Amino acid sequence: MKITVVGIGYVGLANAVLLSQNNKVVALDLDSYKVKKLNRKESPILDGEITELLSTKELDIVATIDNKVAYKNSDYIIIATPTDYDPETNYFNTEALNLY
Repeated sequence: MKITVVGIGYVGLANAVLLSQNNKVVALDLDSYKVKKLNRKESPILDGEITELLSTKELDIVATIDNKVAYKNSDYIIIATPTDYDPETNYFNTEALNLY
């Protein structure tokens, strides 16, 4: 099963790493630094358990900034990105989702 995780901050990265133990996971993020670190099996955040899993487990995970690659043939898409609610307009800013 292919699962796309949008946003690899703390919540998205934790979900992506755990799910990649038994599924193909594509992590999508706008931050190329985070993407490069994750593709080197290095945690882009400070978390001992994530760091250990990335360095010791066989994980099926790849990170990208390309939304078309990330979404293509995904069985599930997990949105793990800040909501950025604007109370003045009464709307959420969803630009970070970068959907096509």
